[in-house]
Amino acid sequence: MAESFGTDADRYDRARPSYPGAMVDRIVAASPGPDVVDAGCGTGIAARQFQAAGCQVLGVDVDPRMAGLARERGLTVEVARFEDWDPAGRAFDAVVAGQAWHWVDPVAGAAKAAQALRPGGRLALFWNAAGPPPGLGEAFAAVYRRVLPDSPMFHRPPPGAEVYRAGCVKAADGMRQAGGFGEPEHWQFDWDRNYTREEWLDQLPTFGFHHQLPPATLRQLLAGVGGAIDAAGGSFTMHYATVVVIAARTGAS
Repeated sequence: MAESFGTDADRYDRARPSYPGAMVDRIVAASPGPDVVDAGCGTGIAARQFQAAGCQVLGVDVDPRMAGLARERGLTVEVARFEDWDPAGRAFDAVVAGQAWHWVDPVAGAAKAAQALRPGGRLALFWNAAGPPPGLGEAFAAVYRRVLPDSPMFHRPPPGAEVYRAGCVKAADGMRQAGGFGEPEHWQFDWDRNYTREEWLDQLPTFGFHHQLPPATLRQLLAGVGGAIDAAGGSFTMHYATVVVIAARTGAS
């Protein structure tokens, strides 16, 4: 699935949310310099934010279609699984990964990051956890139960930040096992975004297994979710919690 998001890279780049500016600024401030690797950069959503904050960003992504669109947006990208990527003797001030590290082996990925980072450099991993209003979250879940009765995914309202906090714990354990890092820190940034019906239905097919559904099933799902948004007034406010795990590279090399 990690290599399937490029089936509609333009939609992914257009519809997926970015990350809090305060988070980007804090990572940049914690790093010893401006040279950044974006692991699993996708179309460059996070990378462009780090570029805007004054960083020189190199993207690494396994999907050549996502990498191609990121290049069109001005990002230098090398195509590889991050665990297999070769820093080729280069040293960086930060390795970041937005909404991507759950596709990376946490120990091998942390070891690769340690290889690429200067002493004091940061490995910063972050995820956007979405939480719709409670009533609308249950209405969405009801649509999934009706359209996809044999699939347990999304049969309940999203758990919010909890599912990604578990991912942060796993990632932090990977840093400890790989060695070369100080004790990881956990951060959280809370923010809201308003969505119209059209905006949310544009984003929905970019999630996980959605683009693997038969077209007729996806149309039925989108119609049901759209109806739930119509019943809620045609738009809604999504609460996001962006969770971060970050650690500093230790040692002299």
